Amino acid sequence: MRHRKAGVKLGRNSSHRKAMFRNMVTSLFKYERIRTTDTKAKALREWADHLVTLAKRGDLHALRQALAIVREKKVVYKLFAEAQERYGSVSGGYTRIVKLGRRPGDAAPISLIELIAPEKGKSPAKKTVKKESLIAGKQEAAAEKQETGTETDSALQAESAAGDGLAQKSEAAAGDGLAQKSEAAAGDGLAQKNEAAAGDGLAQKNEAAADESVADTVAETEEKAADASKADTDLN
Repeated sequence: MRHRKAGVKLGRNSSHRKAMFRNMVTSLFKYERIRTTDTKAKALREWADHLVTLAKRGDLHALRQALAIVREKKVVYKLFAEAQERYGSVSGGYTRIVKLGRRPGDAAPISLIELIAPEKGKSPAKKTVKKESLIAGKQEAAAEKQETGTETDSALQAESAAGDGLAQKSEAAAGDGLAQKSEAAAGDGLAQKNEAAAGDGLAQKNEAAADESVADTVAETEEKAADASKADTDLN
């Protein structure tokens, strides 16, 4: 019986199991998330928490202990450089396991294990908020809403006044243009009438002058004829 024996065997001997977890924890800190079975993910979480604790300690001995576990030096240096800033405000809970379902083939339960970090500037502990602060916040929000509505109404009134003024100016301009066109048309009609009247008067004068010249010619012809007849009579 395995009483007081922590950990899982996973059907492997100790050397095989240790090598497997060293590879898996290296991939976890390198890519920040990996997919594996539920049992392996739960066992891997202990390895990841141990390495983050060493990185937060940050001394030379902790660095050497981490290098004895992780396969790649760049991953260890990156972890030690970011651990204090990323995990300094929390103690534990550095990983998260999300179940993904069953694996095709053997139907083994698959999970996603990933690194998480608390948001910057926020404490994980919940803060108690007093009712007075909530009421004050609601009153401020209502006042801001009223101010925003007043500003919106004044802006709308200004826009409507500007639109009315623009419409009045457009109507006045259209009326002026129409009046100018009417005056121009009236002036053109009067000028045409004057021209027609002048043309009629000139034509009448020309006709009268022509009639007078014809009458004079006829009178002269008659006088000449009378003189010729008188001369014939005297000769006889």
